[in-house]
Amino acid sequence: MRTALVIGTGLIGTSAALALAQRGVTVHLSDYDPEQARTAAALGAGTDEAPEGPVDLAIVAAPPAHVAATLADAMRRGVARGYLDVASVKGGPRRELEELGLDLSPYIGTHPMSGREKSGPLAATGDLFEGRPWVLTPTRDTDTEVLNLALELVSHCRAVPVVMDADAHDRAVALVSHMPHLVSSLVAARLEHAEEAAVRLCGQGIRDVTRIAASDPRMWIDILSANPGPVADLLADVSTDLDETVRALRALQSSDEAKRREGATGVETVLRRGNAGQVRVPGKHGSAPRVYEVVAVLIDDQPGQLARIFADAGMAGVNIEDVRIEHATGQQAGLVQLMVEPKAAPVLTAALRERGWAIRQ
Repeated sequence: MRTALVIGTGLIGTSAALALAQRGVTVHLSDYDPEQARTAAALGAGTDEAPEGPVDLAIVAAPPAHVAATLADAMRRGVARGYLDVASVKGGPRRELEELGLDLSPYIGTHPMSGREKSGPLAATGDLFEGRPWVLTPTRDTDTEVLNLALELVSHCRAVPVVMDADAHDRAVALVSHMPHLVSSLVAARLEHAEEAAVRLCGQGIRDVTRIAASDPRMWIDILSANPGPVADLLADVSTDLDETVRALRALQSSDEAKRREGATGVETVLRRGNAGQVRVPGKHGSAPRVYEVVAVLIDDQPGQLARIFADAGMAGVNIEDVRIEHATGQQAGLVQLMVEPKAAPVLTAALRERGWAIRQ
């Protein structure tokens, strides 16, 4: 691939353009808002000047509701040898293109499984997709050359290609992305009118659950409008589980011992089902999840503290597998949770104590 045209210079489009430009591909940028394309160009994602002729690959990064129309326009104008989109829903756009009577051999649907709570070109980064799955949904009609161009794009972005059927993809993202986003929003909505004294007690758990609720609602309306059926089916199942959990909790309030035992069993069941589902979430680098030991270190909120901890861990010969930071309410301090291999935990604990760090047991 020597040339590409990115149509839609939001977070995903600009991030892909940055990755391609960094690897020597000549990238042209287009957007319904010319100012957004100019911003992406200023960031080094390419040029906002139109290509003089057909490019190797056109990448449509428009909202799902506009993907088919944008693709159809580009294909009718013959702007590229191959075409793909990066929308989070795959079945709908392809069916719309089929209804328009277009030759779909130069097209392949794709979806990079990466993003951020922020949107727009200023949130873009060339390493956004690194190590992340990038779904490809070819059909029997897809030209081999187009599939190879898509695989080259994924390689340039250092993502991991995953081939799926389009409708299977839509059911999968409803489960692992779309439904969880709505559940996160529903939980966060409980905080909107909560008493300030209660909100001030928020810890890392509620931050984890509500983090994705900070995303742009307009973007998510577009996404959910393109995949409403599978998401609604999943939420109906969640609603059934919620009803059963509410009944179990009410039973725990009963003065009848048998009902309390029944309620406890019901609550334990949902918690254990949660355990069973959580362990299926892929771990580091997409591998099977692993159990790490946590070494918790108290730190002051001052420049250089994290760098010192990581340097001291490195001197002790310990690799930090993951890290979390829990900030203390009302204090300029926090708790850094360092996840390490179990056998490395005592080594790291001893080394950090020797260097003056306060370890929380």
